[in-house]
Formats: sequence, C-alpha cells, structure tokens
Amino acid sequence: MAHRGEILLKAIRQSGIPITRIVKTMHKSRRWLYNMFEKSDVPLDTLFEIEKIISYDFSSEIPEIRNKIKEKRMSLNEDEEDIFGNNSAEFWKNKYLKLLEEYSELLKNQK
Repeated sequence: MAHRGEILLKAIRQSGIPITRIVKTMHKSRRWLYNMFEKSDVPLDTLFEIEKIISYDFSSEIPEIRNKIKEKRMSLNEDEEDIFGNNSAEFWKNKYLKLLEEYSELLKNQK
C-alpha cells in the first residue's frame, strides 16, 4: 500500500495543477512539497489544504482524513465553513455586508 506522500504525489500529478501554483497558494517552497512526497506521515491538515487546491478527495485512500473533515466541519460555524471551502467574491461581499450591518447596529445601540 502506498504511503501518504506517494498518494499526494499521484493526486497532484492526476490533477494537472502545476506544483508551482500549489506551493504559491500555500506559501511554501517547492522543496517543502517534494519533501512531503517522501514522507509516509504527511499531516492530515496539509493533505486537507492540498485537497481543496487540487479538488481531490483523499478520503477513499486515506480514511483518517474523513474523520478530520468531520471534526473541522463540526467545529466551524456556517460562515467559517464557507470561508474554508468557498473563497468566492460573492461570499466575501456578503460577509462584508453582514459585518457592516452588525457594526452599524452596535453604533446605534451606543447612542
């Protein structure tokens, strides 16, 4: 059975997304990612982050990641879940408007 680093390498190659793009998104170096390919115990958080970038589901090959996903989703509220999984401009616009409304309400209550 392949270890986590080998699974990661295979997934990235299948995605067709350049390694440079992945490491820039993660603010890491290419060397760091190549070191991850060699590790049998790549951290689940790292796999989870790369999973989002390359749109790949590691849960079929790495069962432990399923539990990690469930934990993260349970610990995040609805807004944070969208931040984690959906970086669309529409989401951020709505987030900004919601915060602006809350701020305005606070100002009204102070008067």
